[in-house]
Amino acid sequence: MLLTRTLVPRWLGGRASVDAEVVLDLSRLLSRSYHVTPTGIDRVEFVYARELLNRIPDRLAFAAVHPAGGYYGRLPVGAVRQFLSFTDARWRNPDVLDPHAVRAAANRHLLALRPRPVPTDDRHRIYLQASHHHLEDIDLVAAILKRERARLISLIHDVIPLTHPEFARIDGHARHRDVMRTIDRHASGIIGNSAATIDAVGRHLTDARSERVVRVAHLGTDPVELLPSARPAILSSVPDGPYFVCVATIEPRKNHLLLLNVWRRLAEKLGTAAPKLVLIGRRGWENENAIDMIERCAAVSGHVIEASNMSDREMQAVLGGAQALLLPSFAEGFGMPVSEALAAGLPVICSDIAALREVGGEAPDYLDPLDGLGWLESVIAYSRPESPRRAAQLDRMARWQPVSWGQHIDVVEATIDAVVAMA
Repeated sequence: MLLTRTLVPRWLGGRASVDAEVVLDLSRLLSRSYHVTPTGIDRVEFVYARELLNRIPDRLAFAAVHPAGGYYGRLPVGAVRQFLSFTDARWRNPDVLDPHAVRAAANRHLLALRPRPVPTDDRHRIYLQASHHHLEDIDLVAAILKRERARLISLIHDVIPLTHPEFARIDGHARHRDVMRTIDRHASGIIGNSAATIDAVGRHLTDARSERVVRVAHLGTDPVELLPSARPAILSSVPDGPYFVCVATIEPRKNHLLLLNVWRRLAEKLGTAAPKLVLIGRRGWENENAIDMIERCAAVSGHVIEASNMSDREMQAVLGGAQALLLPSFAEGFGMPVSEALAAGLPVICSDIAALREVGGEAPDYLDPLDGLGWLESVIAYSRPESPRRAAQLDRMARWQPVSWGQHIDVVEATIDAVVAMA
């Protein structure tokens, strides 16, 4: 396999590369039209559309497996632009939007985005997938590639359902196995969001496609300036004092149970002087133990605050006044909360796992996700006024640089050019 692990400049490999049409699949975004808050993968697919529209509008097309009927086709570019604007506004203001109005608007957009036939010209084509949507259906993907007469490039976010099936939904292992089978059979190009992801993917690929282009491109981090001012509304009902945030879906893989047990001990040791914990994220699956502690444990009541469906503005306000971001995950493909926190100047305490070390470099404090006492001691240390450990991380953070979305898309374009040059 051709493997590049570093960001590389775009290579223009002649007329075929310049003229190749790029068909970006937006199936994931369309399927999430009624949701007012995005997942990380939703944001990635959105950024691909935004960035590629700016870079290659003359050779960019959009397509999707439509959520109403499940049929594939091309999407009108004008309707896509309007849908992206609607999506951006929906995500930015979830707290002020009427759910019925959102649903009605989504229906109008989905009607305008009903798929059209695929053109029959002879242009070189790349079918670009920024999510894993419908990749578990190998026959459907094969039919799409045949209809488009295109080569597939797929961004892989993780293979956690294969490496850690205990943290996936019941059908997660089988579905992700099928996704990897489709990618192995059909992908001419693979982009991993981290070297850790590519290393894990390699164990699920055959050697049958030795010409496949494989590259690593860290996800980009949009610049955010955190400006703490008044105490965030979510904390208005509790006394002033230090607090920490955890940005993650409440599910076993994210290891919220460790944090909740740490906060139970903090409340027992420090009483009303204990710092607060703000959990930002929706409730996921198989999280009964964590939810029981949030809802029924008297010791953490008033010390742990659950927040979901927060607007970007609200989240920035909460992060702006926090002592640190906490992420005790057992497994990650990339670790976007770590990158976003560091880029915004917020210290991070996170699990000592390969993907998070790759993203955070030397900046965060790393702890074993099973080291409850270590997490307890770190939270206490970061809570202290003028905390030396927090100040030391702030010094390290000055040497950390995020990857921009522009750099990520540079790798995407280079991968496209390399795949087209193989034709």
